[in-house]
Amino acid sequence: MTTQENFPSLPPFPEDITTAPLTRLSLAKLLAHDGPETERLMQACCDIGFFYLDLRNTAEGTTLLATADKLFQTGTELFQLPLAEKQKYDLSAQGSYHGYKAQGAMIADREGNVDRNEFYNVSKDTILDLAPALPAPALLNTAKTQDDLKTFITGSHSITILLLTLLNKTLGLPDSTLPDLHQLRRPSSDQVRFIRAPPQPPQDRRTAMGEHTDFGSVTILFNRLGGLQVLPAGADAEWTYVRPLPGHAIVNLGDALAKFTNGLLRSNIHRVVAPPGEQADSTRYSLVYFARPGDEVVLRRLEGSDCIPKVDGEEEVIRSKEWVLRRALGRRPGADPAAFEKSAGTEMMSRRIRV
Repeated sequence: MTTQENFPSLPPFPEDITTAPLTRLSLAKLLAHDGPETERLMQACCDIGFFYLDLRNTAEGTTLLATADKLFQTGTELFQLPLAEKQKYDLSAQGSYHGYKAQGAMIADREGNVDRNEFYNVSKDTILDLAPALPAPALLNTAKTQDDLKTFITGSHSITILLLTLLNKTLGLPDSTLPDLHQLRRPSSDQVRFIRAPPQPPQDRRTAMGEHTDFGSVTILFNRLGGLQVLPAGADAEWTYVRPLPGHAIVNLGDALAKFTNGLLRSNIHRVVAPPGEQADSTRYSLVYFARPGDEVVLRRLEGSDCIPKVDGEEEVIRSKEWVLRRALGRRPGADPAAFEKSAGTEMMSRRIRV
């Protein structure tokens, strides 16, 4: 790889590591509704459900990259707060999926090992004044941070709607079917997530975030160190690192799109492990936007497309908000084993191995 594909001031991603062959898509071409690029988008969403999105050379992408840089600094300062201060905003104590999760507060795997990262979820609805604000650290309530979060949310959501519009057309669904299920100003579980994963002990490096599929529709991820791994389809598939690229976001689809298309679009299983090579000694920060359907949207096969496979048997009827809570709460320590099983995503629908 060229030096332009490494992040300045960080240890380089190892050149001898096999990486996932994700498609690189151009935001500029997708904004222009370029036909071949739209076909490549659809293919990537069917094949593995992960792709790179090159944000450079567009006003929208440049703004989003600059805002992500600001929020990376915000995240660093956020996680430097004393643990006792952060735990005042524990999401489970607030009866919410928005707020703070300490390291080790979730189950990482079936064996009961706990996770090795901390994160803080910020609700889209509170930033856009669609819901009452939850208690939060003063750092997140400054005018500057609020403006940065609003810019990041609206920019990420705009890209989400673009992707959904193009997929909607390719699937032959009635106009605006997918975008209308993801309205920016409709109450939803959309959120920004700040993540910090400290270096793991050299003698005990393992999964930091267990294998899973994402809860919602579209995930837009920014990180600078390796650690993310995907498991492609196939009985002989092996975990493969995704290399972060400057100027790009890593985008993946979630369970809702798999349910809407009965597995045609893939919500691919993935996990986070220690970064490879010299990167393993660095703290890994990530910034994510999770776009999910409106809270009251029922996650089931959409009608009106000849491309979407028919459902074999009876579909589960569950609303988006209920799906998110079920998936999230089943991974808390002490959860009933049956809850852990129910917290699995759409691995089987997308023809994946079980978690």
